[in-house]
Amino acid sequence: MAAWKCCKLKAAWQYGGSLLSRVIASPVTPTSLSLKSSSSSSAACGCHKHVIYPSSGTHRAMSSTSPNGVIDVSLDSKTGVATLTMNKKPVNSMNLEFLTELNIALEKLENDASCRGLIVTSGVSNIFSAGLDILEMYQPKVERLREFWRNVQEMWLLTYGSRLATIAAISGHSPAGGCLISLSCDYRIMAEGPKYTIGLNETKLGIVAPFWFKDTMLNTVGQRHTEYGLQLGKLYSAEEALKIGLVDQLVPETDVMATAHKEMSKWLKIPDMARELTKTSIRKSTIEKLTARRQDDIEYFATMITKDAMQNAMKMYLENLKKPKG
Repeated sequence: MAAWKCCKLKAAWQYGGSLLSRVIASPVTPTSLSLKSSSSSSAACGCHKHVIYPSSGTHRAMSSTSPNGVIDVSLDSKTGVATLTMNKKPVNSMNLEFLTELNIALEKLENDASCRGLIVTSGVSNIFSAGLDILEMYQPKVERLREFWRNVQEMWLLTYGSRLATIAAISGHSPAGGCLISLSCDYRIMAEGPKYTIGLNETKLGIVAPFWFKDTMLNTVGQRHTEYGLQLGKLYSAEEALKIGLVDQLVPETDVMATAHKEMSKWLKIPDMARELTKTSIRKSTIEKLTARRQDDIEYFATMITKDAMQNAMKMYLENLKKPKG
């Protein structure tokens, strides 16, 4: 089957669809997605920016930007550490198009043998990610809603089940889906101080956190903190999050990325196979709970989210957002 041209890839990303079916059915050209080295240039059609930036010494940093410009990926060829930066202003909200591009970027890194570690961060000031875009769930078209949820599942499977050493560098607010991405990483570094919060606050929007959201938090902070946090939809300050183990380290905001790279060097001192197999043995049962019932989970979500009570709760939430703050 002929490979997609870059322009066709952009259209496919924007349309959505199952990540794996797209990747398997239509192999992509190196100019559109590959992070492999080439001379300093960008794709000729301009749809997918792919530029190689020389760095100090003899190694080069490889950089790639997704078609809509919401995901930037750089990979240091010497260290094997990739940085994935979310850049969807104003708050890195996750709609279908964002998730599709994020998942393709994660899949490419997962399959790149030169990549050993991944730092996930934000290029938007004061925010890591505001989580799932509520407009995807409010008065939705059901087929798009199902595809949206399939991509949310895929994002979690790719991060929580990644073979890579993963670190979340959190220099902003991280509610709901933003918290889920953070929890899915192996280590979480957050900016210190009272400025930012983190937590799975879905109940405040009238939404019940799915079982795999719950399991991810449960595996991180334990039963009691999960019960308390999920039922109240609590957003924790950085200090509170550190106290219960929701994050692992607090540093000044200006030091978050440098600390993430320093921490990553510790993880990469461990032989990859030993670390990967240990991680898999710990997370396998949690992952299999979802993979065994993905379609059921999609149908349950679509049914639940379209109920009048859920829609009314989201309507009230959106109306409150429009009210001027006194």
